[in-house]
Amino acid sequence: MSEKKKVIVFTTGGTIAMKFDPAVNGLVPAVSGADLAAAVPGLEKLADVEVREFSNHASCAMTPQKMFDLSAMIEKALEEDGVAGAVVTHGTDTVEETSYMLDLLHKSEKPIVLTAAMRGAGDTSPDGPANIYCAVKTAASDEARGKGVLLLLNETIHAAAQVRKTHSANPATFESPWWGPIGYCDVDRVVFRREPIGRQTFSPKALTARVDIVTGQTGVGREYIDFAVAQGCKGIILEGFGRGNLPAVLEPGIKDASDKGVVVVISTRTPGGRPYQVYAYPGSVTDSRNNGAIHGGELSTAKTRLKLMVILSERPELANNKLELEKLLDA
Repeated sequence: MSEKKKVIVFTTGGTIAMKFDPAVNGLVPAVSGADLAAAVPGLEKLADVEVREFSNHASCAMTPQKMFDLSAMIEKALEEDGVAGAVVTHGTDTVEETSYMLDLLHKSEKPIVLTAAMRGAGDTSPDGPANIYCAVKTAASDEARGKGVLLLLNETIHAAAQVRKTHSANPATFESPWWGPIGYCDVDRVVFRREPIGRQTFSPKALTARVDIVTGQTGVGREYIDFAVAQGCKGIILEGFGRGNLPAVLEPGIKDASDKGVVVVISTRTPGGRPYQVYAYPGSVTDSRNNGAIHGGELSTAKTRLKLMVILSERPELANNKLELEKLLDA
């Protein structure tokens, strides 16, 4: 029998580590990392598992800086002798953002697999143990090497760039709209049906660039753009409708922000497709580009924000080279 591989499980909190507290009538953080692992039957048969606790809070408390720090902790651990891969337990609310941030910073061939749960640890039928089991199995597999950061729930494996939470309560909440999952965890082995597409990695020494999100809405004014600029942000992700079009009243704000050196990136609120200059009416992407904006790619608005933060933190000079920056964002 072959020697078991070593997998390090990093715990961050989330519903997967919560139980119902009658004193406050709701779920609260209550389960340690060690207890999470101990609740998974047969985990010791899959790998030599070591648990390291990063945090224990709801994932709405996660920040880009915490994601950056978590990445550094994981990457250092993956350099240790005998470590085959890593698993991260996380809350479902922001796991798609954390998985993508980790993916942007991950250059090792060793897999990082994030997992979570939609039901608390004290629920009648918690989904956490099965998800942890499959995540460890995937992280220990040879098949997962070289595929970057993955998200696994319900035995289904998604690429970090494409996955989204699509339902507020259903355990089958995670999907990769217009892309589909890349694989699944079966009884006997881990199966991959496609490779992650278009992965890019970066190496900023610190996360220094603040990037804000402004949502284009019917009847909205430019004051939200002005406020973001006043706060000292280096970039603004401006979420448009459909192809990225916006109310025309925002265009003067886009021009003023761009003239002040703030990178304005147009994203789309749709779960599929990319913003592009198809139309030429006031408020269209063509109009926004004429006022200094650039457009992003197929990433969600939240992930476009993280990507711009990472790029500008590593290469701040790209704020003055919008064509190259647009190519990176639209890759």
